[in-house]
Amino acid sequence: MVGAWNSAERTGRKLISLRVLVSWIALSFLSAATIGIAHAGDLARSNAAYARRDYVRAAKALSHAARRGNREAQGRLGFMYENGLGVPQAYDAAASLYIDGARQGDPFAQSRLGLMYDKGHGVPQDFVLAYKWLNLAAGRASRRERDFFLRLRDAVSSKMTPDQILEGQRMALDWRPGEW
Repeated sequence: MVGAWNSAERTGRKLISLRVLVSWIALSFLSAATIGIAHAGDLARSNAAYARRDYVRAAKALSHAARRGNREAQGRLGFMYENGLGVPQAYDAAASLYIDGARQGDPFAQSRLGLMYDKGHGVPQDFVLAYKWLNLAAGRASRRERDFFLRLRDAVSSKMTPDQILEGQRMALDWRPGEW
């Protein structure tokens, strides 16, 4: 191992590779910080507008962050579409936004998507998928939200057969962020 580092040529290659790697990491952090600041600004503006009940401005701020892939913004904007707050009520748009946020692991989007599947709003009614998404939401939620999401999941399970519950549990266990 020491012999590999003795060669000046190899050392030069390692230093160049290390410099490129360090530059790439720094650029990645800078980009992530810039994107995070932009998302934070949009979310702060949406929170302030929502608190003033200026739902049109809240939806506009959320749509900027949602288009850039912010999972929290996708869930919140989905809620606004689901309930017609500042945007036309559109279950299909809400479901699409919830799917985007849920795939990234946002517990709020996962729970709302589960409820959409439970009721068949914007998506075909499917208790197994409802169970899956509510189970995932409970697993990722804060302690305060977890019990609520578990109660919702258990309410859905009361409409299911034992085999359907097992399928929903299996789907939740097999799920990975970024997957459907």
